[in-house]
Amino acid sequence: MVAEQQMAKLLGSSARRLVGGSLRQDVVGIWKGARRGLSSSVAALDASGAEEKIVAAVVLERLPVVLPPVPPAVSEFKSFSFEWQQQYRRHYPQEFLDASANRGEDDEIGVYEPAPTITEADQTNDQRSLKRAYEKRLYLIVRGKPFGKSQGEPVWHFPEKEYAKEPSLRQCAELALGPIVEDIPKSVYFVGNAPCGFLPSETPAFKSIMTRRSLKKKTGVLQKFFFKSQLLVNDLPLADLKKYEDFAWISKHELSDYFEPAEAEYLNKMLQ
Repeated sequence: MVAEQQMAKLLGSSARRLVGGSLRQDVVGIWKGARRGLSSSVAALDASGAEEKIVAAVVLERLPVVLPPVPPAVSEFKSFSFEWQQQYRRHYPQEFLDASANRGEDDEIGVYEPAPTITEADQTNDQRSLKRAYEKRLYLIVRGKPFGKSQGEPVWHFPEKEYAKEPSLRQCAELALGPIVEDIPKSVYFVGNAPCGFLPSETPAFKSIMTRRSLKKKTGVLQKFFFKSQLLVNDLPLADLKKYEDFAWISKHELSDYFEPAEAEYLNKMLQ
């Protein structure tokens, strides 16, 4: 009965009416199983003497500036559709078409010249510039020593911060951007309060991080949550990079150049 009350409290009053009959038994069974699993994991954590660490990482995203190129299949379909519609279009008298064409002869029509989408940063492959890959989404990564790594070579990772009793993980993620972004409310928009990704300690991607960072046993169990945010300005001068050696704005297709294969595979799925 206690389990039912706790389950109903989590589901809310609107969902409480749906819990009846066999459905009530199924949900209570799932709740009891989750509670047993949580109790066993906590007991195992206490028995090992390891301390659980929670880290909030920020995925800062720059949205595409221009529309991406039209795929060849879509372009061919539009051309075929136009030719098909021309067969059944309405035919007007030639005098009407001539009058319509001569009506705007005296009007001055400016010549439209679109701005080039290939910039100097694209030609030089300047990955520290936001003025590149206008048709793609770019993500901010930094090079340094993330949480749990005090020795060895610095690695590329998303800006992150260890959870230190902040009111929420979302606010912890905002503090991760604090040292490098001056005015977060005007420059960055956080997409919701829930994380967009999670790396538990048993996944291959997390084990790849553990190996790459050479984490010691005293670090304990590390749980990493990713929070998505979007850039609101055209240019973002980073304020303080003393904590990091370098930074880059990369696309999803360039993840494998900066991360281990298992980690890059997970991030590629997360950023879809």
